Amino acid sequence: MIRLALLRHGHTHWNRAGRIQGRSDIPLDDEARADLAAFALPAPWDHADLWSSPLMRAAETARIVSDREPQTAPALTEMFWGDWEGSHGLDLKADPNSGFRDIEQWGWDYRPPNGETPGEVWARISPWVASLQRDTVAVCHIGIMRMILARAYGWNFDGPAPFRIKRNRLFVVEIDGDTLTPLAEPVRLTKRTAAV
Repeated sequence: MIRLALLRHGHTHWNRAGRIQGRSDIPLDDEARADLAAFALPAPWDHADLWSSPLMRAAETARIVSDREPQTAPALTEMFWGDWEGSHGLDLKADPNSGFRDIEQWGWDYRPPNGETPGEVWARISPWVASLQRDTVAVCHIGIMRMILARAYGWNFDGPAPFRIKRNRLFVVEIDGDTLTPLAEPVRLTKRTAAV
């Protein structure tokens, strides 16, 4: 059995402004870099294989918390939000003609205009998940984490999610063939001790 630990990247200025990022390659902001520098991967995850999305916000998060260079996988790139990338989610939600839906009403076939469906995202992630040979940390995006955790929990984007993704925590799933099983509690990153 292989374990996969998922870690969400640190904040960007788009996150803080409520803008949809998707594949847009937005860097971490300085506050996120400073916050992340106080954390490290806990044992035994500090010796696991390390992967990240190729987007700079994820790759830099991986480097900061691990002190090593991650391998990158295009499959871990965030869900493509098409025409909505860069838009403010609250503005889309307030416009009854936008087609925007809350995640609890998506289903696997919900498509932002010219974007990807959750089903299409899972189709590109699942071969990567199946290829893992050792325990692995993947630093990625909330959308990627939602797809993997949705499969693990058997949630179909049809009502409240059975998980809540927070930063600075590893969300672990056990992989046994095609079966994904979530660990009940996320694992907190370790606080680094100050140098004396």
